Parts: sequence; C-alpha cells; structure tokens
Amino acid sequence: MNINFRFAIVSDLHIGLPHTIWDHPSRFHLVEVSIPAFESVLEHLTQLDLDFLLIPGDLTQHGEPENHAWLQTRLSQLPFPVYVVPGNHDVPVLKANEQSIAFADFPHYYRKFGYENPEQSYYNCQLLPGVRLIGLNSNSFDEQGQQVGRLDSEQLRWLEAELAKVGDELVLVMIHHNVVEHLPNQSDHPMANRYMLQNAPELLGLLRQYGVRLVFTGHLHVQDVACADGIYDITTGSLVSYPHPYRVLEFQRDHLDREWLQIVSHRVESVPDFPNLQQSSREWMGDRSFPFLIKLLTLPPLNLPLAQAKQLAPDLKDFWATIADGDGVLDYPEFPLEVRHYIQKYGAITQDSHPHLIDNNSKLLIRNS
Repeated sequence: MNINFRFAIVSDLHIGLPHTIWDHPSRFHLVEVSIPAFESVLEHLTQLDLDFLLIPGDLTQHGEPENHAWLQTRLSQLPFPVYVVPGNHDVPVLKANEQSIAFADFPHYYRKFGYENPEQSYYNCQLLPGVRLIGLNSNSFDEQGQQVGRLDSEQLRWLEAELAKVGDELVLVMIHHNVVEHLPNQSDHPMANRYMLQNAPELLGLLRQYGVRLVFTGHLHVQDVACADGIYDITTGSLVSYPHPYRVLEFQRDHLDREWLQIVSHRVESVPDFPNLQQSSREWMGDRSFPFLIKLLTLPPLNLPLAQAKQLAPDLKDFWATIADGDGVLDYPEFPLEVRHYIQKYGAITQDSHPHLIDNNSKLLIRNS
C-alpha cells in the first residue's frame, strides 16, 4: 500500500522560563534562547502541511514543573499532533525534589502527546492509517538511584509483545538515547558512552526481528544519520545548541513497495537577543571547548601527555561545533599522524574514508522492495 506523509523533528528543547535558568560557566548550550528559538520553529512549522511533530526528549532544562507546564500548554495550541518521550533532563530524579518532577510524573504532563495511559512511561499509538509510533523511555535508575540510559526488562517484554501485534504497519521508534553509534567507538568511549543506550544491541535485535528500520533520537546534540544493518538512527541536534537545527521529513512508500525518507534540515538564524545566533553560538561553543578538548586528547585511545594536549587544543576550538553541524570534514595535516587520523574519523566519512554527506539534507532508500 502507498504511504506518504510529512513530519518534523525538534529535539532537546531544554525549555527554561527566564527565572528558572541557572548558570554554569562551561555549558555548551544557550538555554537563554530556548523559548524564542522554539517559537521561531513553530512559526515555520505551522505554515507547513505537517501530519505530526516528534520531540525526542530533553523537553525542559532540568525537569522543572513550571517548564513542563509551559511546554504542555504551548504544544496543546498547535494545529498538528505532537508526540514526546522523556530525556535525561526531564526526569533527572526518581522522586520529586525542590527543582524537578518525579520520574512517574512525566506521562501525566503529556497525556495529549502520546501518553494516553499516564501510568506507563512508554507507548504505542497509531499516527496515520498503516503508520504507528512507539515511544520508548530510555531513562532508568540503578540501585544507587543514579540515572542511566537503559531499557528495563519489563519495557523490553512489552515492546516485543507490541511489535508482534503490528502486522504490516510501518513502525517508527522514538527514544532519547542513541541506539546506533554516531561517533567513533561511541559505546566504549569514556566521554561518549553516556549518550548511548546501554543495552542498544538488545533493542536493535528486536527491531531487526520485526523489520523496524527508523529510529529517531536526540541527547547527543549533533546532526547525524547513522545506520547499522538496515536500521537508521536519525539523531537531531539541540534547539539550544549550535547549529540550533530542526528537521522536516517526508516518508514515501511507492507502488514498488520501496520506502524512501527525504530529510531537509533547517536552523534558527536569529532570536531577539541574538540577532546573529549562528555566529555567536558557534563562538560560545568554541570559547568553552578547551576543558572538553583536553579530556578528549588525554583519555583513551589517544592518551596524549597533558602538555601536548594543551598545545593541540586551541587548533581544535571548532571541533565540536563542526561535528554538531553535521556533514563535517575534519582534517589537521599539521597534527601528529596518529592524532590526525583519529580526528578524521569524527567527520562525515565512510569506513574507507570517502565523504558521506547525509546528515542534514538527503533522500534515503530505507527499503528496496
């Protein structure tokens, strides 16, 4: 059956009403632009003929009740359906404290946005005839009460039962943590593994078994499209972090039963207090990059001496901004060969070092009959 629809993705909104914003001198993202940037995006999206909007987590700065309430009200005013899942910032604690809602409170805020059963932190709903969305919760808490990115066994059993019932419907999956690696050795790197779902292989195995090919994630704050054994993980950068992106996507299943996904990415160029948001945000990120770069260079696999890392780090000032931008090319010919080759791996290249520019604007063949 032919299926055609258009939808948008806006991720990691980090909504913060002005009086809830707390400062941190090293943060890469501009929570100050969260509301005006989101309003700018909505102004554009409401002019399009969208079937729905997906928001893959980190809806709020840090799970503040006021910020969840503001967003819930704003989303209810939109002319198209919206579906959300929680990010680590939305449910940072198991039990409510003076700053954040309790983990179990999240679905109650978003009953109109996927959570028809607010007693459950994940859901399966029909988007359109023949099209279904499964929204997963990737936030768990260990025995010490620390938050981890993982699907618990109960949710995995539920997911398998739901997938077994789907039949020939198209299934989209939305989850906050990445399930396919977007960075070199992301699952094991000490700085990057927290952005991966800890039991991603188990989830991917289930999705392959039932023919699910499209997963939409956030959390990493970069524009990237990654694929593992036919499953695409399309992660969208944060609205409060350079390059302040969002996506408009069109899915098509043609008469030959081929499935295509066209991706067009947009970015917020300005908001009232940041008239040149792209430039000022990139500079903001670069100015705060030094401690991050020192970690990257001195930790495995490079293990550079601190003195050498301090020498190289200034030349890498725009390293993370280039990755966040998507489709980046990273090459530093003057660097030591080992470091040069390692940094190159973070660019938009295939395993055999050929350019592969699909992160922002592309048309993907998801299934070939």
